[in-house]
Amino acid sequence: MDVRKPIIAAYLGQRIDPPPVWLMRQAGRYLPEYRQIRKQVPEFLDLCFDPLKAAQVTLQPIERFGFDAAILFSDILVVPYVLGQKIEFEEGPRLAPLRDATALAALSFNRDRLSPIYETIDRVRERLPSGVALIGFAGAPWTVATYMVEGGGSRDYVNVKRWALGDPSGFQSLIDLLVDVTVDYLKDQIAAGVEAVQLFDTWAGVLPKPAFDRFCAVPVLEIAQRVKSEYPDTPVIAFLRGSVMNLPGLASAPEIDAIGIDHAVDAAWAADAIQLQAAVQGNLDPVLLLAGGPELARGAREIIASLSGGAHIFNLGHGILPQTPIEHVQVLVDLVRSRS
Repeated sequence: MDVRKPIIAAYLGQRIDPPPVWLMRQAGRYLPEYRQIRKQVPEFLDLCFDPLKAAQVTLQPIERFGFDAAILFSDILVVPYVLGQKIEFEEGPRLAPLRDATALAALSFNRDRLSPIYETIDRVRERLPSGVALIGFAGAPWTVATYMVEGGGSRDYVNVKRWALGDPSGFQSLIDLLVDVTVDYLKDQIAAGVEAVQLFDTWAGVLPKPAFDRFCAVPVLEIAQRVKSEYPDTPVIAFLRGSVMNLPGLASAPEIDAIGIDHAVDAAWAADAIQLQAAVQGNLDPVLLLAGGPELARGAREIIASLSGGAHIFNLGHGILPQTPIEHVQVLVDLVRSRS
């Protein structure tokens, strides 16, 4: 790992001015060059497992905007896919719902099926500009489990919460499986060449505190600890959306180098509650980026000012929206870089 890369130095606690910048979902549907590639591949997961095309997509936002990091083009649902769960993508992911111990017992981890993703990493590293880092990622166990059990997205998460809250020991078996697979997956990404890894727990905020501790915090910390045991110098970023009051505790864990904050978190609060313990990543509202104009500039400047006293990586508070004008992205990057 090259700590001379600004974003890696920031993840490891160094204050960089201006802050390094990348955007969650920066490789994707808002880019016309992505849409051209997507037309060539009918099935979304086929694109994730096509090393040549996935590498092209990963690099597209770097070539256009010059971000400080590329993030591997893939999806958090490759994990249930390689476990053998049936998945289709239409308007969104559709999975064969997993609702009981019998369905869980039928899953089997086929590690070799992830090999194309590591080839993608190798291809990206060959073409990555000097000074730009490559970030790998995985879904955190709770969020991946929500998709596996619900069979897709959900408004109330009643099926997964009923299992988790009503039969916590049984549900723990699914979480334990996902922890083991995710550890192997992230370690293999690092071995292939990624320089930092992020855990996405998008639906962490839907659980009450005791269940959050058991099914979100503990698994994330276990994954980070096991990854760090083999790769102690690789930054681990935790993004647990909707769980603001639980973030200081995670930030204090030695296994966590950076905390991603969503756009509902007050950046000034994060400077006091988190930044003394871990780097802070975030947290512009994606809708501000969509809207553009003076409020975009004001919002970005406020975040930078609030977090300027410590290690900060500028990002969104969630993924970039598909309808975002690309000129707004360029304005944002220029603004962060100039701080004017």
